[in-house]
Amino acid sequence: MSEKYLLEVKNLTKRFPIKGGLWGKEVGSVKAVNDISFKIKKGETLGLVGESGCGKTTLGRSILRLIEPTSGEVLYRGEDILKYNEKKMRDMRRKMQIIFQDPFASLNPRMTVGGILEEPMHVHKLFNSSAERTKRLHQLLDYVQLPKDALNKYPHEFSGGQRQRVCIARALAVEPEFIVCDEPVSALDVSVQAQVVNLLMDLQKELKLTYLFIAHDLKVVEYISDRVAVMYLGNMVEVAESHELYGDSMHPYTKALFSAIPHPDPNGKQERILLEGDIPSPMNPPKGCHFHPRCWKAVDDCKMSYPPVYDKTSSHQYRCFNPMN
Repeated sequence: MSEKYLLEVKNLTKRFPIKGGLWGKEVGSVKAVNDISFKIKKGETLGLVGESGCGKTTLGRSILRLIEPTSGEVLYRGEDILKYNEKKMRDMRRKMQIIFQDPFASLNPRMTVGGILEEPMHVHKLFNSSAERTKRLHQLLDYVQLPKDALNKYPHEFSGGQRQRVCIARALAVEPEFIVCDEPVSALDVSVQAQVVNLLMDLQKELKLTYLFIAHDLKVVEYISDRVAVMYLGNMVEVAESHELYGDSMHPYTKALFSAIPHPDPNGKQERILLEGDIPSPMNPPKGCHFHPRCWKAVDDCKMSYPPVYDKTSSHQYRCFNPMN
C-alpha cells in the first residue's frame, strides 16, 4: 500500500443474522455493508452520503471494530487491524476515534466534563502527573473554544453545540490520527452547524487529522469533503473528488440524490428527479443492481448482475451499466 494512504478498506462486509421460530434459528440476514472498498489519504476528508438505513453508520463503526465486520480487510498504515487481538486493538484505538451523532446521548450525565475528558487518558495511561493532565485538559478546551470552568460542569449545563464540542474534545484527548465523524452536526441547530463544521476543519489543519465524515446534509458534505462516496442499500455506488461528483456525477442514484439539494435562487433552473417506489428491503434486495427497480435508466443487464466498478478518471469510480454521461 502506498504510504500516502492512511486507511484502506477492502471488500468489507457486515451481515446481521435474522433469527426466528421457536428455537431462534437463523432464518435470513441483512447485509448492512456489502463488499465495500475505498481508500483515504492522510490529511483528507472523505464524505459519506446516502439515504437513511443505507449502512453509513454501520460502515463507520465496522472500520473501528465497534461492530465486528463479517469479512474483509481494514488496512491502517498497511496493517489489517481486523486481525489484531484485544490488547493490540486497544492500543490502536489511540489512533482511531469517533464523534457520535447525538451529543445528548453520548456523554455520561453523571460525570463532569473534566471526568469525561480524563477517562480516555486514564485508559491509555497518557499522563503520570496531575499537572500534566490538567495542562492537557486546558489545551483540549482551547481546541474546542470552551472556557476553563467547563471542566467542573455537567453535560446538562451546556447547549447542544457546546456538548458536541465536548465530544470533539474527548475524541482528541488521546491524540488520534483518524476520526470517524458520524453525523456530528445533524442533531444541532442550523445556526450552530456551521460553527462546528468550521471547528472540525480548523482542527484538521492544526492537528493534521484525517476524517471519514458521515452526513445527510449534502451541502455540508460538499463544503467539508475532499472526496465524497455515495452509498445505496449497503453498496458504494460512486466515489469521486467533491467538485467532480457534485458537478458531473455518473450514477443515476447520485444524480437523483443531488437534485434534492435546495437551490439558492427559487427561480433558477433546477431539474428535480423524483424516484418512484420505496427503498427495497435489505433483507431481500433485488437481483442485479439494487437500484434498478427505481432507476429510469435501467437496462436488461441491471436486472441480471451487479455492475462492476468503472473508472471515469483515476479518482472517479462508479458502478452502473448505463451511466448518466
